[in-house]
Amino acid sequence: MSRPRTFLESWSRRSAPERFDTYTRGSLYFLSAFEPFFALSILGAEPTFDRDLVLPWLVVVVAHTAACVALLRAGISQFLGGPPVRPWLGTAAVVLTVALVVVAVPTFPVGDGDEGAVAGRFFAVLLGVMPLLAAASPLLLFRHLLLAALGATLFTVGATVATAAAVGTDPSRTSTLAGVAVFMGLATFFMAVGIVGSYRVSIWMLGVVWEQDRTRVLHARLAVAEERLRFSRDLHDVFGRTLSVVAVKSELAAELAARGRPGAEEQMLEVRRIAQDALREVRAVVAGYRSADLGAELAGARSVLRSAGITTTVHGDETPVGQEAQEALAWAVREAVTNVVRHSTATTCVITVHRDGGSSVVEVVNDGVPATARAGRGSGLVGLAERLEGAGGALETWVDDRRFGLVARVPDPRPDRPSTQPERTASA
Repeated sequence: MSRPRTFLESWSRRSAPERFDTYTRGSLYFLSAFEPFFALSILGAEPTFDRDLVLPWLVVVVAHTAACVALLRAGISQFLGGPPVRPWLGTAAVVLTVALVVVAVPTFPVGDGDEGAVAGRFFAVLLGVMPLLAAASPLLLFRHLLLAALGATLFTVGATVATAAAVGTDPSRTSTLAGVAVFMGLATFFMAVGIVGSYRVSIWMLGVVWEQDRTRVLHARLAVAEERLRFSRDLHDVFGRTLSVVAVKSELAAELAARGRPGAEEQMLEVRRIAQDALREVRAVVAGYRSADLGAELAGARSVLRSAGITTTVHGDETPVGQEAQEALAWAVREAVTNVVRHSTATTCVITVHRDGGSSVVEVVNDGVPATARAGRGSGLVGLAERLEGAGGALETWVDDRRFGLVARVPDPRPDRPSTQPERTASA
């Protein structure tokens, strides 16, 4: 049987957001649960209290503390996206707050000439108001909390004036009453803003930490999804052209064999070679090391289109194309040629590489589009458009008089590696 984990072991296994959550919640719960100890300090500092009412007052203090801690816990959970606070919990906290204030007034009586007892009753009343505001801080906006602090201040000033008036009506004490009221009002306001504000800021920071953690997880998932999309796009680009060539050469071999003409064996050997090349390409794609080359793709396009019986013309092989634009335009040539072989009835295809201002451009035009076709984008073209956008470029397609055109454009202000293929026109 495995031994139970110690606190330090459990703590070390927690993530940083979980540790911050535990520390923040524990600190707020501890401050809220400190209410009974504060009540005992009031009793020690203010001896003029009704001893018969102390025990009921302390019982209400403990019940009020439990209700405020429960409300605070539920409020933090709601603030972080959990279930809403149950209405009865807030009602219980408010009722116990009112009961605590009502019981505190006779517990700390104020007699004639007993100005010092005013402070005892003042803190006894605040003992009920402040924990409630702190417990409700996750449920209210900052402006609502400020209004609550102002309301508590006005309540304290009025209660202080009414209480201090019981000391006596001697005119010489008027300034004393005014000073006490102002002091108690300012003390209430700053205590409310300080305590409630610190609670709210701590809970807000807790929400920010968890939101950042969720964002980090989301970014990780998006990165995985983007990588999967890249792999699927690369596999589509590799297998699309390869399978098209295999299909064309297999048909040619079958036709030669059916007519008893030589060459079928050579075509099948070529199919085997293409399949082996495709296997190497797939392994390279999975390993993440594969990169397309524009010159090689132009040469491969001639071979593929020639095998399909399409007359092919290539212009601008010697156009200087930068290293970064090489790969993006090479994928454009591959996807365009794959579409010509698989989805058109073309008899001619023209591939042009040129520069347009600060961009390198590849145009592929074929004449095999049905009259009812419209310019659009299949899954392959969508993937190609995303690849070009990643390189800062763009993809355009058009249909005109039974011709389909594909234009891939990539910003390339300073070409650093020219194509090694000589300019020529190839026809088949």
